[in-house]
Amino acid sequence: MERGSVGDGTGARQRPGERYLRGVRGATTVERDEAPLVLEATRELLEAMLRENRIEEFEPIASIFFTTTPDLVSAFPAEAARELGMDAVPLICNQEIPVPGRLPRVVRVMLQVNTERGQREMRHVYLRGATVLRPDLTSAQ
Repeated sequence: MERGSVGDGTGARQRPGERYLRGVRGATTVERDEAPLVLEATRELLEAMLRENRIEEFEPIASIFFTTTPDLVSAFPAEAARELGMDAVPLICNQEIPVPGRLPRVVRVMLQVNTERGQREMRHVYLRGATVLRPDLTSAQ
């Protein structure tokens, strides 16, 4: 099936040269709730998301949403994005719903990027213990 065809899961045809807002998901885990560990894991995740999706500059990034499980309170994951130089990208942090039995100490990211690439071309990245959240996506990592 050609890129941008009706059956590609986007529900619309993508015309060559048009840019679309695409979401890239990612998640990682942190060994302990310590600010340096949270920031290190978040930086590692962001760098992998950028690399896997061939995002070489920050201008096409529309915004990034960060969430943490309720057991991570030592740092804002968005600080890691600022440390990478994303000073003009809108960032926000939220806390996940405290679902019993959930995977502990997880940082999740939803990066929104303007791109000519189709929805199914976007690469979602799950690292460390978070690979169990989407085993269908981690085989290519």
